[in-house]
Amino acid sequence: MLNTIFKSFLGAAPVWYKTCIISFLVLNPILFSFAGTDSGFILGWIILLQFIFTLVFSIQCYPLQPGGLIAFQALLLGLTDPKHVLHEIETNLEVILLLVFMVSAIFFMKNLLMVIFTKLLQTIKSKILLSLLFVISAAFLSAFLDALTVTAVLITVTIGFYQIFENSYKSNEINKSEFEHGKSFLADIMMHGAVGTALGGVCTIVGEPQNLLIADKAGWEFMEFFYRMAPVTMPVLVSGLICCVLIERFKVFNYGFELSDSLRGKIISQANKADAERTDLDKLHLVIEAILGICLILALGFHLAPVGVIGLFLMVFLTAFKGITEEHQLGGAFKESLPFTALLVIFFVVVAVISDQKLFTPVIDVVLATSENVQVPLFYLANGALSAISDNVFVATVYMNEIVQALNNNIITQDQFDRLAVAINTGTNLPSVATPNGQAAFLFLLTSSLAPLIGLSYMRMVYKALPYTIVLTLVGLACVIYYI
Repeated sequence: MLNTIFKSFLGAAPVWYKTCIISFLVLNPILFSFAGTDSGFILGWIILLQFIFTLVFSIQCYPLQPGGLIAFQALLLGLTDPKHVLHEIETNLEVILLLVFMVSAIFFMKNLLMVIFTKLLQTIKSKILLSLLFVISAAFLSAFLDALTVTAVLITVTIGFYQIFENSYKSNEINKSEFEHGKSFLADIMMHGAVGTALGGVCTIVGEPQNLLIADKAGWEFMEFFYRMAPVTMPVLVSGLICCVLIERFKVFNYGFELSDSLRGKIISQANKADAERTDLDKLHLVIEAILGICLILALGFHLAPVGVIGLFLMVFLTAFKGITEEHQLGGAFKESLPFTALLVIFFVVVAVISDQKLFTPVIDVVLATSENVQVPLFYLANGALSAISDNVFVATVYMNEIVQALNNNIITQDQFDRLAVAINTGTNLPSVATPNGQAAFLFLLTSSLAPLIGLSYMRMVYKALPYTIVLTLVGLACVIYYI
């Protein structure tokens, strides 16, 4: 009986993983009972590290279940309370709506996206140029749209290419080695695109959720925000593009996998076959998707409504004009977004623990105690380090609240406040590419259905992001010190 229960726990996860989760659930209450009620700080860090552990092994077991058990344990231990969790959810409601509606709406544009990206693969045969194009396009779109939306587009397209590779392998048209190289090629492209979302997202108010918060507290409009960040973001963008070229050119950090001629031919032949079989109605649907895609960019660019609301109406128009009216036809669109939405809410429990137990307060106190010249680079580095293991929106919120209070108490000047705000924004956006939990777009990719298909595990993402992490962090730090 016990063996059956143990086998059912966390599904098909490895036994050692189940054992670790069970030990976590048993260990924390024991620690709590021995340490007393003043041990919240230590237990808070244990909870945070346990949650990161579940993300590291997300391919073996989706982190919703083990992460949810750990989060529920944090509530039972009194490390936070449901009201604070609700507050975190309310604060991040726009992000949740974005995932539920915008990411799901992209599902109904996959035909147009496949046509566009197939044409790119057909036209551009250089892997270096193609990688560079993915970084640039992801950066540009993320600056005006949203990193999660852009990532959803890339995932949708990449899954389409993977299915072509898989079908070719199953029909013995390609061998296993060629299939594995094809998957590695897709992993390269996805990582370049994901990093591109960070390079573009740091530049503008709308690029990342925390940017809007920082601009609001600093009193900066769209262009002022862009100009104040430009001395850091523009050199970082250029260095990121150079990094992309170098790692592909020298095939380091597990990059440099080429798309074989046979696989490229399969993609092109599949596209030609689809073109030949496309009816007038199908062509009309592509036109509708293109028109609504342009409307989407304009609506997001002019901020006509919250991103999630725009996504909802995009889904309504796409399905209405394409004749998709049955409930079961809509369900597939939510398969990718809703599990991650649930995981994100679990993450807000951990964020609430970080806040209630003041896990980052010692770091903040040490930084604010330093001299003005040292504060700016220290804020940049501290924000980067904490964002890499936590939520960059939360970290930005905590630090911005601290410097607003310091400004109101005349501890820092207005000029120092502006410099620190730049350091906070760039710090939460750039070094956080180090880990998948550092940015929502990276975490979305890690927990998507695509990641296990192309072998993007937590540690592989960390390794492939490492050259970007080093370059972006160091160039950003140099710019913060020199220009800011």
